[in-house]
Amino acid sequence: MKALILIGYMCVGKTTIGRELAKRTGRMFYDLDWYIEERFRKHIPEIFAEEGEARFRDLEQRMLHELAEFQDVVVACGGGTPCYFDNMDYMNSVATTVYLKAKPETILAHLAIAKGKRPLLEGKEAEELSEYVHTQLAEREPFYNKAQHVVEVDFLQGFEQVAQAADKVLEVCPIQLHG
Repeated sequence: MKALILIGYMCVGKTTIGRELAKRTGRMFYDLDWYIEERFRKHIPEIFAEEGEARFRDLEQRMLHELAEFQDVVVACGGGTPCYFDNMDYMNSVATTVYLKAKPETILAHLAIAKGKRPLLEGKEAEELSEYVHTQLAEREPFYNKAQHVVEVDFLQGFEQVAQAADKVLEVCPIQLHG
C-alpha cells in the first residue's frame, strides 16, 4: 500500500492524528522533521541556525523522497514541505495526500503552547505572530489545496477529537486496514 501523507500548517495536529491513523491501520508512523533529526543527528532549529533554511529544505526534500517510497506508512510533513521544489506534485504522484485544514485562530491557539520550538516563529509577539500566521497560511494554502483530500481539524483539543479527526481521514481516504 502506498504511503499516506498528512500536510498542513504547523500545529494543526499532523503528528497526533498521524500516530492515531498508523495505530488504527497497522502502518508505521513517521514524522518527517523527526526523521530528519534522527538521520542528521541535529535538531531542526540547529540546522536552520547553522546551515540556513535553504539547506534544511534540501534535506527535507531528500528525506521526503526516501520516506514516501516506504510501503504501509503514515507520514506527517512539516508545514512548509509542500511549498518547496516539486514536493506537492511528487507526494500526489506516489502517495495518498490529506490536507489537515485549520483556521488561523485555531493554529494561533495551538502555537501559543509550542511557540518556542519553532525556528520561524522565534521572538515574535502575539500581534506579529498573528499577522505572520495569516500571511504565511495565505501563501501556503494554494500548495496545501493540491492535496487529494481535505479534512477540517478546527476542533482538536482532546483524545476524543483526535479520534474524530482520524475517523474523518479514514472516511475520505481509501486506506486498507491491516491486522
